[in-house]
Amino acid sequence: MNQKSGKNFSMYFVVIIGLLLLTVWIGTFQNQNDNYTKGELVSDLENNLVTAVTIRPNEGAPTGSVHVDFTNGEDKVLYATDVTVIEELVREYGIDPVVRDIPRESWFLTYMLPVMVVLIAGVFIFVLINSQNSSGNSGGKMMNFGKSRAKLSMGNGKIGLKDVAGLKEEKSELEEIIEFLKEPAKFTRVGARIPKGVLLEGAPGTGKTLLAKAVAGEANVPFFSISGSDFVEMFVGVGASRVRDLFGEAKKNAPCIIFIDEIDAVARRRGTGMGGGHDEREQTLNQLLVEMDGFGVNEGIIVMAATNRVDILDPAILRPGRFDRKITVAPPDVGGREEILKVHSKNKPLSDDVNLEQVAQTTAGFTGADLENLLNEAAITAAMESRAFVKQEDIKKAFIKVGIGTEKKSRIISDKEKKITAYHEAGHAILFHVLPDVGPVYTVSIIPTGLGAAGYTMPLPEKDEMFLTKGKMMQDIMVSLGGRIAEEIIFDDITTGASSDIKKATKEARRMVTRFGMSDHIGVVNYDDDDDEVFIGRDLAHTRSHSEMVAGEIDKEVKAIIDDCYKKAKDIIMEHEEVLHKCAELLLEKEKITRDEFESLFVNFNENDL
Repeated sequence: MNQKSGKNFSMYFVVIIGLLLLTVWIGTFQNQNDNYTKGELVSDLENNLVTAVTIRPNEGAPTGSVHVDFTNGEDKVLYATDVTVIEELVREYGIDPVVRDIPRESWFLTYMLPVMVVLIAGVFIFVLINSQNSSGNSGGKMMNFGKSRAKLSMGNGKIGLKDVAGLKEEKSELEEIIEFLKEPAKFTRVGARIPKGVLLEGAPGTGKTLLAKAVAGEANVPFFSISGSDFVEMFVGVGASRVRDLFGEAKKNAPCIIFIDEIDAVARRRGTGMGGGHDEREQTLNQLLVEMDGFGVNEGIIVMAATNRVDILDPAILRPGRFDRKITVAPPDVGGREEILKVHSKNKPLSDDVNLEQVAQTTAGFTGADLENLLNEAAITAAMESRAFVKQEDIKKAFIKVGIGTEKKSRIISDKEKKITAYHEAGHAILFHVLPDVGPVYTVSIIPTGLGAAGYTMPLPEKDEMFLTKGKMMQDIMVSLGGRIAEEIIFDDITTGASSDIKKATKEARRMVTRFGMSDHIGVVNYDDDDDEVFIGRDLAHTRSHSEMVAGEIDKEVKAIIDDCYKKAKDIIMEHEEVLHKCAELLLEKEKITRDEFESLFVNFNENDL
């Protein structure tokens, strides 16, 4: 038992003794008398103050107790050595006493209750001491709010870099961290200082946490993992105390890794709260800054953290000496997606028709978590159909379910609405096929989905793109407007079904003008005020960075882009009006058509032109 446990045990021992003394005191209090004497009784009888007397003799002895009631409502007890003498005395004064047997003391209250109290207290304290000794670094959580909640796991090689697919560059940047944890002397010999902190930034689901676990597994060192929200509580000072305790335990287990997931919960920029910034979260951040800067040059402790909002972190925590290295974990490219799909399909029996390369090509923009969810949904579909293997069709259904929403085939739709939806989706599909930078078409459907859409047209990106061109963004706007244009051409009327398309097109056009400088009239100036984050107190009264005149010019330019795209898209659809009719008729017949079925319409159209 260590010194701290010994102190706690002494405190518990004092509590037990106090409970025992309290029990004994209650018992003696019940049996104590008021020291009422025979002389006082005689005086009270002479003064006519006594109204009634009850005598309770002891069994087999002349002794007993005499209970005297007075005119003022009081009562007293006289313990007599001979109750017969008291009985005769009372009768002389004209009071007929009542003689009753003295009540026997409760055997349970007298003997068992004190023993049970002591036993229960002993068991309770034993459980507390045992849980304290077995809980390791977390301490007695019931009694200590300031103890760290980090989970300690020993790096045993179960998860290594081989289990992380699609992140080649990210893994290569972490290899020197692993080498330092394995052989720190190699670096200290030449005076090298290993980074104290590594910040993993990237979109949710890209594999930041998995990378940190892989580093700990490869280095075979203790791994402390905690979430940023676990530091902050309603009690003032608890977060700072937990930070101190966490780093204290890390120093005992060095070399080791501390991993803080979602660090933005505790490391947000200071001075952004209303009414001052000295709150519990900022105290916790200050303590974290002190602990990271207080490390020795080579203590062997590396802090890894993950966030998808690096833009809101406090600048002090990003400086060299704290988080020296920042690694961006980006969504995987087509090759990385194929590797990830192979990893997640190891324990899933696949049919011969499953083509993971094609799946990787159709899932541009998917993260590792998205791909794992895609295969899981496909496996669920196979299980629901009582099959022991996953087919390509299952993955296609899962792709639609994940990307668009569950199809609601049972929903009753009128023939008029079906026809409008068919032409609407055909308009989108034609532009996807004709425009060179946005297609080709993967699936066209007029089956309603769980997201409220009456149908959908899903493209098939054939390559990953690092950046967007002006032509590509203009084509995206044209595709978004294709459904509304088809409705206008065929029905000479419009519906509300294109509301989300119009919103998407307008947002894209505004980004072209205000953020990317793609307007000849406005020029290469950034007028975008949307930082995706409003810090209360700092940006609450933030004004626009441009004048009302410029805002009006921006609106004119956005409308000009939309009008230009609308006109070009309408010309293309009018040119392929026969395909528009054929596609709508096929959709009304089959409800869903594939890429081959849709592209065959253009083949027939070109043959008819010849």
